[in-house]
Amino acid sequence: MTNTSSSRADRLTAMLTQAFSPTVLNVQDDSAHHAGHSGAPAGGQSHYSVLLVSAAFEGVSRVARSRAVHSALAAEFGPAEQGGMHALALTLRTPQEHAAQTGR
Repeated sequence: MTNTSSSRADRLTAMLTQAFSPTVLNVQDDSAHHAGHSGAPAGGQSHYSVLLVSAAFEGVSRVARSRAVHSALAAEFGPAEQGGMHALALTLRTPQEHAAQTGR
């Protein structure tokens, strides 16, 4: 796992930006919604939702997109007891798919 000197959301944003050059990136900390659940440490920063729109996903299957994101963020995962990220919900789109979904 990486150091904890910055928030995990900031680190995720930096890693995803470097790896995918997104046109849209929204990283949301959902940890408060999971307080008290298994895998949810008291300090939070364990559950995240990500919307990532990138041309890098053109012609790439949904599974391969997810694998690429998990690979880029591998350093953030690990045992919750040691501060590792526990859950990651992904919405991964090409710019065209995002435009079709949002009308933008």
